[in-house]
Amino acid sequence: MHFNHYGGEAARLAAELVNLTEPPRPEDLETLLAAHGVVNRVLTTTQTASIWEWSRRLAVCFGRQDLEERCHAVNELLADASSSPRISLHDGQPHLHYSAIGADASAHIRAVTAAGLAYVICSADADRLGRCARRSCALAFVDTSRNGRRAYCSVRCANNDAVARHRERGHASQDRTHS
Repeated sequence: MHFNHYGGEAARLAAELVNLTEPPRPEDLETLLAAHGVVNRVLTTTQTASIWEWSRRLAVCFGRQDLEERCHAVNELLADASSSPRISLHDGQPHLHYSAIGADASAHIRAVTAAGLAYVICSADADRLGRCARRSCALAFVDTSRNGRRAYCSVRCANNDAVARHRERGHASQDRTHS
C-alpha cells in the first residue's frame, strides 16, 4: 500500500518515536527526523523532551483496539497539536501543511504525527497501526502491506516467532512420547 508523504510517512515517524526506549538526545532525534524527510529538525533540549513526552502519548494509538477508542486517542492528539492546516505550493505542487507558519520544530512534529495517524485511520484502515505479535517485541509499526494483515514489525521477528513456535511444538510432541 502506498501512503503519501504527509500521511503514511508521518505515521511511520510516529511509530519510530513510539519505539524509542529512552529519552533521546537532540542530535539522535534529528537523525531520525531526517530519515523521515522532516526539514525543520533542529531541536533544543526542551523541545526534544517535549517530543519524548509526545511519543509516549502516540503509543496508545498502536496495536489492537476498538475503533472508537483509537479515534478518540487520535482526536485528543489532533486537538493538542492543532493548528490551521493549509495548502502549500512551496515545491510547485499543492499539498497540505499541518502546522502553522513559523511553528517551531516540536510543534510541527506533533502536528504532522497526529495528522499522519488520522490519515491512516481514515484513508487506509485503523488496524494498520499495529504492534508486533512476537511476545518479546511489541514494537509499533504501520502496516503498508497490500492486504493489511501484517502481524510483525519485521521479517526477522516473524521468522524468530515461527522458529519458537516450531520448537515449542517439537518439545510438546517429545513430552507426549516420553509420557
